[in-house]
Amino acid sequence: MYKNGKGLKQNSKEAVNSFRLAAEQGDAADGQYNLGTMYDSGQGVKLDYKEAAKWYQLAAEQGVADAQLRLGLMYRMGQGVRQDYNESGKWFRNAAEQGDADAQLLLGLANWSGRGVAQDPVRAYMWTNIAAANGSHEALKERDMIAKKMTPKQIEQAQELARKCTTNNYTGCD
Repeated sequence: MYKNGKGLKQNSKEAVNSFRLAAEQGDAADGQYNLGTMYDSGQGVKLDYKEAAKWYQLAAEQGVADAQLRLGLMYRMGQGVRQDYNESGKWFRNAAEQGDADAQLLLGLANWSGRGVAQDPVRAYMWTNIAAANGSHEALKERDMIAKKMTPKQIEQAQELARKCTTNNYTGCD
């Protein structure tokens, strides 16, 4: 789009100013989440994970699934916040229940490892299966890997839970 980096840099700074204005007015998606992504990537501002987490937190609390996913990742990795698998699992669950395939995959992997949620191969298979059905190719691979370590009865149970979960729009999937 631009022949040199100057135009792109200026455009990013304008975007930051626009997102900041919206964010400070409480706009979760167009303001807080987007401002968080700018700090998370260092685009138009200095890279600052703590500031990114702050804006993601505000948007996540207002129900923005993408912010919930990013905040969950930040807690998982300890970027801008102290590493906390329980917080990570909470935010992955919130985004997963909104149908976010990436969050569903990460929640399934958390169930597999027991980091932040109860270790449960049935739930691990269930969430990775749901994520795969929602288009995640990585989830398909992970689900198949998990299945190799499960009994046929466990797989059947997980598939039934996945059906119920999707029928109920991802609520009551515990």
